[in-house]
Amino acid sequence: MTAIGSSGLRARTRAGMRYLLPFVLIPALVALSVTVFGDRMYLAISFLIAALAVLLFLIGIEQKNLGARRMVLVAVMTALTVIGRFIPFFKPVTALTVIAALYLGAESGFLVGALSALLSNFYFGQGPWTPFQMLSWGLIGLVAGYLSRPLLRHRALLLMYGVLSGAVFSLIMDVWTVIWYSGSFSWGLYLAAAVSALPYTLLYAVSNLVFLLVLGRPFGEKLSRIKKKYGI
Repeated sequence: MTAIGSSGLRARTRAGMRYLLPFVLIPALVALSVTVFGDRMYLAISFLIAALAVLLFLIGIEQKNLGARRMVLVAVMTALTVIGRFIPFFKPVTALTVIAALYLGAESGFLVGALSALLSNFYFGQGPWTPFQMLSWGLIGLVAGYLSRPLLRHRALLLMYGVLSGAVFSLIMDVWTVIWYSGSFSWGLYLAAAVSALPYTLLYAVSNLVFLLVLGRPFGEKLSRIKKKYGI
């Protein structure tokens, strides 16, 4: 195989893994965590999801020499997001995950969201819900990174995405609620769970809107300056 052919194959493999990991492998692990293992093995599965999130991050780095610098920023954003979970009622977890994705890349957003859930739950409590939280916040960050150009260009779109993210997080977590309650998935129970969780969903949406309004520009300006200074 020629060097050009080998390089092309590696590029296609990397591109495929960037979608296979977050949209197939990690969701499959989350599904297995409740359908097969129930209330067992959730911590091991959570660590495995974290490892796959790191792998996704590494695959997304085009230049290896920039990986360490970007990882430092991801670690800082993750720490801030974990601290944010201690704020009562209004929590900036989703907003900070979205901001990280917008300025550091889609894979960075997934990693920040997934690690924030795992690390903060060492205080708030680990359980079978942890993989669902990791997937929810991870996907919210990932999609925000994919949509970074229009979201950064139009602030109204960013705020709408924040509101939608609150609903998406709640709806994904409602899947866990139904399976935990009945042992299997039921659309009827899912609808009931979604309706009963509506006040919390609205709270998530409003908190995302508020924190993106308050933190979006200041954090974005600082991250942009750091990226420019260190060539990230």
